[in-house]
Amino acid sequence: MRASLIQIAVDEGEPVDSRRRRVAALVREQSGADLVVLPELWTTGAFAYEEFGREAEPLEGPTYETMAKAASDAGVWLHAGSIPERDPDGPLYNTSLVFSPSGELAAAYRKIHRFGFDKGEAVLMGAGRDLVTVRLPGTTLGVATCYDLRFPELFRGLVDAGAETLVIPAGWPERRRAHWTLLAQARAVENQAFVLACGTAGTHAGVPQAGHSIVVDPWGEVLAEAGAGEEVLTVDLDPAKVAATREQFPALKDRVLGLDRPR
Repeated sequence: MRASLIQIAVDEGEPVDSRRRRVAALVREQSGADLVVLPELWTTGAFAYEEFGREAEPLEGPTYETMAKAASDAGVWLHAGSIPERDPDGPLYNTSLVFSPSGELAAAYRKIHRFGFDKGEAVLMGAGRDLVTVRLPGTTLGVATCYDLRFPELFRGLVDAGAETLVIPAGWPERRRAHWTLLAQARAVENQAFVLACGTAGTHAGVPQAGHSIVVDPWGEVLAEAGAGEEVLTVDLDPAKVAATREQFPALKDRVLGLDRPR
């Protein structure tokens, strides 16, 4: 499986419509890939809180339409990162969209863990409730977003639901980049899964972004890592390595806590 992570630079001077078109063109350029991944809140910037309400869109809004078409044109599975979704009957949500190679919506995931410590995203957006997996040829994706990376129980739930490849779009700040790398490797090792973590570049509302999108294998080995600027990170993965790792070192079978076992 060939995966391409597009580490988008969010420039506050670039109109959102222009960025949508530019990103769609980048997706189309990845036509040889099986899976393409975009970052979190790349339309607005993850820390541009004042833009969330202004740029929020319905689920099937302009980003949905543009990315569905790009996925279909390229013939790829597309994790289109996340958007500020406006639910007509509720609050805003930080919602990820996954499209099939035919441009159909395969899944939508509302971010469960909201960042901000009682401000920012944590008060401006509602919390999702549902774990989301997506079956692809050869692997099952487990979908999470940015701050979710700090909560291992979410990923255990995804693995229990069949996930073998964990996909994490993010807008992670540069000042905590060491955590980004550490946690991506930890989630890979403890779940014996591939981790595809795609971040943004640039500066969001004065907050420099970490970049350094990363792909980690089920043993925790870093297969590829981006730099700080906008770039496309492409890596070939062998999905069979997940089952082989879990058989060779069957740690997941020794779990005790968090399992419903008969007494």
